[in-house]
Amino acid sequence: MQSPVVESRRGFMRRGVGVVASAIAMPNLISSGVLAADGRPGANDRIGIGFIGMGRQASSLLAELNRLPEARVVAVADVNLVRAREVAVKHGAVALQDYRRLLERKDVDAVITATPEHWRVLICVESCQAGKDVYAEKPMSLTIREGRLIVEAARRNKRVFQVGSQQRSMIRNRIGCDFIRSGGAGRIEKVVAHNYPTPWEQSLPGEAIPDELDWEMWCGPSPKVPYHKDLYLPRANPGWLSFRPYSGGEMTGWGAHGLDQIQWALGMDESGPVEIWSEGPPHEPPTYRAAESADRGNELCSRRKVFFRYANGVVVEPGDAPMGGAVFVCSKGTVKINRGVCESDPHELIEETIRNRPQGVNESHVKNWLDCIRSRAKPVADVEIGHRTATMCHLGNIARWTGRKLRWDPVKEVFPEDAAANGFLDRERRKPWVLRGDA
Repeated sequence: MQSPVVESRRGFMRRGVGVVASAIAMPNLISSGVLAADGRPGANDRIGIGFIGMGRQASSLLAELNRLPEARVVAVADVNLVRAREVAVKHGAVALQDYRRLLERKDVDAVITATPEHWRVLICVESCQAGKDVYAEKPMSLTIREGRLIVEAARRNKRVFQVGSQQRSMIRNRIGCDFIRSGGAGRIEKVVAHNYPTPWEQSLPGEAIPDELDWEMWCGPSPKVPYHKDLYLPRANPGWLSFRPYSGGEMTGWGAHGLDQIQWALGMDESGPVEIWSEGPPHEPPTYRAAESADRGNELCSRRKVFFRYANGVVVEPGDAPMGGAVFVCSKGTVKINRGVCESDPHELIEETIRNRPQGVNESHVKNWLDCIRSRAKPVADVEIGHRTATMCHLGNIARWTGRKLRWDPVKEVFPEDAAANGFLDRERRKPWVLRGDA
């Protein structure tokens, strides 16, 4: 295995390339590496993949990619150069510290990115502008406005964009959601969802920054704060996934799975609820000043129960429901959908449909994306779907932050005549990590 080429962000900046606020849109060309040959793809026909962010979830995606012959890893970018190098050397790939260098490469046909959520919009928008197809982990965005900007970039540049809602590729989830949507269980009386926690604040003390970790770039568009390992890791004590302004908490973490199944089953992939509210004690998120588990924060930040109502009258209420799905109470019975699970009460309600399910279905979410790169079809978790699901998650958080009932316009994507609520639609991004149009 050949050794990887390694370049740090500092070395990249020394070459005189300034900060790219927004890349110039590239022609809609498919590079020669994407074009499929008859039969099994040869080495020269494999889709060149660049990884941006090489942490816990990206490692899982890499393992899935390695089982598929139609693609190969050609470049790995991570603010932690040690981590990028460890992966690159195993694949004969290039190790980089600055993702913009990866986007310049002509051998990168497509990008898989699994960074913290506060980096999602810049990487996704600039990847689309650079002519790369994209697989972005869920949730797709940190704010509602950022999600819409990602959709616009993908459509404008004609990119195949898959969001990592892998339950969309699981046959039992598809059967369950199709069954509900087609009326197989009768009239929907209510939907029961998990009551996902909202993120809280952190003020952890500073620690020594590990060698070859670019902490300035990790902070990126969010405020620069001292390094701490329990901020840097996603699920630690407690990790960035629990903290604003890096994540939407488990509301977007697990909610992007469970609430996605609701959107799908209700046929709302291009829309969303029209009313959101929360009930219960005041929302009082803690500030973690020392490392501890997420238990206290999750308990405090889920005391208020979040409700959604759709224009057709269907109400989503919190209750005893799986984190990866929901319970649909219908006129003919109850259907529970979870990750790889679909069951009903009475059992026979959906038993025959499950028994007659298609056999031999490939449930690889990554393969669906690669197939669509070749065909230029929309993948099963297309960018608009990912945006609408993330929007529902963000609405749940905003309902807690405002503490009152909110009306939502899913067409204009605003809270009508509610300036305070609309203030949560986007965030200020720290310079120089900004998008075109940022002040």
